Amino acid sequence: MKANKTDLHDAAGLAQLARTGFYKDVHVKSPAAHGVRSVITARGHLVEARVRLDNTIRGLCATFGIRLGAGQGERFLARMRVAASVPGLCEAVASLLRARERLVEEIGQMDRQLKAISLASPASQALMSIPGVGVQTSAAFAAAVDDASRFKRSRTAGAYFGLVPRRHQSGELDWTGRITKQGDGTVRKLLYEAANSILTRTRQSFALKSWALKIAKRRGLRKARVALARRLAVIMHAMLRDGTLFEA
Repeated sequence: MKANKTDLHDAAGLAQLARTGFYKDVHVKSPAAHGVRSVITARGHLVEARVRLDNTIRGLCATFGIRLGAGQGERFLARMRVAASVPGLCEAVASLLRARERLVEEIGQMDRQLKAISLASPASQALMSIPGVGVQTSAAFAAAVDDASRFKRSRTAGAYFGLVPRRHQSGELDWTGRITKQGDGTVRKLLYEAANSILTRTRQSFALKSWALKIAKRRGLRKARVALARRLAVIMHAMLRDGTLFEA
C-alpha cells in the first residue's frame, strides 16, 4: 500500500500483518501426503500421454481410410496391429505402439503403488467403504485433507475443493453462479468421477444415491454430479474426523 515499493516497506508491511493477526494460517502438508500426491500426479501425466498417443495413431490411420473407433480395449489394440501392417503406415504406427506399451506398463506400476498405499492407510480403507470411491479417490482425498482437525466443520471441505456456488452480492444485487473451482483440481475431478460412478454404475441403492437421483430429475445429471461430489467431500471429511465407516 506504500507509494514506493521497497524491501524495507515490504518488511514493515509483513511485520504489521503479523502484529495485527490480519492473515490466515496455511496448513503445511506432511511429506507422506506430498508423496501420495506425487504418485497421483505422475500417473495422471502418464495417462494423458497415452491418450495423446492413441489420438495420434487414430489421426494417422484416418489418413489411410482406417477407422479405429473409440475405446482402448482389446478390439482397439487389434485394429492398431492391423494398421501396423499397412504399407506406408507400419513404421510410424509400430513405433507409437511400442511407446504406448511402455506407458501402459508404467501406468500399471503406478496403480500398484497406489493400491499398496491405500492398503497401508486406514483412512483410505475407511473412505473406500463408500460405493463408487476407489483407490485413487480415497488416497487423493486423504492426502489433500492430511489433518481432518484443521476443518472446524465438515461442510467446509466442499468449499475447500471448490464445489460450492460462487456468490456475488452488492446492494440489491445478489446472485449465485457456478461453482468456484478453487483448491485442489485433482481431488475435485476425482470426486466428480466418483459421483458419476455412484449415479451411473453402482447398482446398490442407498440414501445418498436416491438424494442425487432426485436432483438429476429436477436439475439434470450434470448438476446432480456436482452436488453429489460436494456431499461426498463433506461425508468423507466427517469419516476421517470421526474414524467411522460409511453407513448406507
